[in-house]
Amino acid sequence: MPVDPDPPTDGTGSPPPGAEPGSRSADESCPQAAASLEDVRSLLAGLTETVGREHERAAHRERVIDRLHEDNQRLRHGELQAALEPVRAALFRLYDLVRREAERETVDAAHTPRLLAAIADELAEVLARTGVEPMPVEAGEAFDPARHRPAGTQDVDDAELDGTIAKVQRAGFVRGDRIARRAEVIVARVAADPVGGD
Repeated sequence: MPVDPDPPTDGTGSPPPGAEPGSRSADESCPQAAASLEDVRSLLAGLTETVGREHERAAHRERVIDRLHEDNQRLRHGELQAALEPVRAALFRLYDLVRREAERETVDAAHTPRLLAAIADELAEVLARTGVEPMPVEAGEAFDPARHRPAGTQDVDDAELDGTIAKVQRAGFVRGDRIARRAEVIVARVAADPVGGD
């Protein structure tokens, strides 16, 4: 019949206090604890691997987002440049007109108003290419604070002209149905009778 191995001793050949002859190690006496420890190790390894994969996915998403942002910026820049191209073309013509007139050897005083009118027309075309157009305002029409900005008043004798536009000092502009800039106008007012007058 096989004989159990000798129990551990304390160096004197006697078993340590509390030790019983033939006792086993913790792994041999607790197989379930060893198995649980191995399960924990396995779970930790799986969790580490999962976290690593998620980190790689997050880094990939960040790279995709950065690339999409760069593509969007390039697209917006290209669209802006395309929208500005007609404006540049009109400004080129205006520049050529002013430069040509500046290089004239003789100055005709009668030509100056026509030149300024041509410059104004070119600038109006530039503004039109940005979606802004001059707002028609004429003398004699009723003052409208939504469309007109009063720059002063002018006395008139005709009561029917009271509160109308006497003069347009600066043009107004519209962008579609919205007022981009109100016209600056002089408003007609009937002169008040002096105090104590007949």
